[in-house]
This record gives sequence, structure tokens and C-alpha cells, in this order.
Amino acid sequence: MKKLIFALIAATAAIGSAQAAQPGPYVGVGIANADHSASIPGTTSSSSDGYKTSGKIFGGYEFDQTFGVEVGYTDFRSSDYNYTLNGINRTGTSDGKSYYVAGKASAPINEQFSVFGKLGAAQNKRNYSDSLLSGDTSKTELYAGVGAQYNFNPKVAVSLEYERYGKNQDIGAKSDVITLAAKYSF
Repeated sequence: MKKLIFALIAATAAIGSAQAAQPGPYVGVGIANADHSASIPGTTSSSSDGYKTSGKIFGGYEFDQTFGVEVGYTDFRSSDYNYTLNGINRTGTSDGKSYYVAGKASAPINEQFSVFGKLGAAQNKRNYSDSLLSGDTSKTELYAGVGAQYNFNPKVAVSLEYERYGKNQDIGAKSDVITLAAKYSF
């Protein structure tokens, strides 16, 4: 029994030292995929561009292997939509972007692989226009994300994450986003 306890303590110490992340700043770029569907209340039918890929840039600072902070910008690109209202077909365009700041908590699985969660605030900007409807919205909303990261070496990593940029909008990019990103640590 003592040998088993000693082996568990030794293994935990070895794993803990192997997983130690290097604190410091990082930057990254990503490909964000969001649904650009239009669901306009009162219309009989609507269609849009569907899922579109857009860009994301981000940076942050890791205080240790567990906690950090991150800021980012996601450009949701413009999308076209069509709808029918009172028997009249209409078309329009929407555009969106978000800025966010979030705390980040990571849990290393092994030396190369970890999972993480983020929680913070996003400033979401959306605009849309057509011959009948037009408007701009700018809201600060809850931002959250969960994902996994693979480290190629101490400086270069890739991640796949699900992000939520507040509440869904009727027109333009939806708040649920899947992001594939590359990260470089200094």
C-alpha cells in the first residue's frame, strides 16, 4: 500500500512538472464559423447565406498554467438575406463584429493537450439594411467559450473552441461560433 501511495505521489509530481505552462503573453489568429441565417418576425419566408467563415485575432497573458486573460476581435463579415413580407420579396445586407475581454482557465491533460474555458464580456456590433428595415445595434453582452488546445512546442499551439457572443440576433451572424485558431507564445 505504501508503495502504491508513493508511486501515485511521484507520478503526480512528474506530471505536474511536465505540464507547467510558461507564463507570458501570446497572440493568435483564427477562423470563426457562424450561422448567418435571417429569422425576421412576421415574414412568411426568409433565407440567407447560411454558415460563413470569418477571421479572428486575439492576444492574452497567461499568469501560470491555469489562469490567464484574453482579448480578441472577430469580424463576422457581411451577409445577404431575403425575406417575404405581406407578399413582397425583399433583400438586404447585414454586417457584424465583436470585441471581447475574458478571463481564461486551463486544465492540462498532458504535456501537449489541455482544455480551457473563458468567461467575460463582448461588445457586439451589428448593422443591417434593406428597402424596408435598417438598423444598428451595439450591445455589451456575456461572452463565454470552451475548447481544447494542442501544443506543438512551448511556443506554438492550435485550438478548437465553441464561443458564445451573447444573445442571438434576428438578422446576421448568430452568437454561436466554432473557431479553429493558431497561437504563438512569447
